[in-house]
Amino acid sequence: MPCSLTRRIAFHARHRYFRADWSAAENQQRFGWTAEPPGHGHLYRVDVTVTGPLDPATQMIIDLRALDAILDEEIVQPLAGTLLNESIAVFAAGAELPSCEAVAGWCWSRIAPRLLPGVRLERVRVAEDETLWADCTGPC
Repeated sequence: MPCSLTRRIAFHARHRYFRADWSAAENQQRFGWTAEPPGHGHLYRVDVTVTGPLDPATQMIIDLRALDAILDEEIVQPLAGTLLNESIAVFAAGAELPSCEAVAGWCWSRIAPRLLPGVRLERVRVAEDETLWADCTGPC
């Protein structure tokens, strides 16, 4: 049975729930204060779990430096200090919203293709705070 490894990263970013195809009143009714510009911020925490066999030489599933580089290049650098509605193209048009679930799916799509053969992405968890998170366990 394969082992698993989880790495947590964190970054600050803002997001706003606002659909461009809805009126301001409809957005306010559906999303309340979270629809108001310029958005609100979180310290996002992203837990990435990979599974796979242990390398016989290192007793590791994946080289941590390689995993850290992937997470920095694909998640932290493009998102830290940004408004997610603008920094993630799929959210820029306002038809899709940067919810925890959607951001977790976006992270999955960025991380999974970068892993070496034999290493499987098991879960991406995106938490906005201590009371709200979403798990993605496959392509969305």
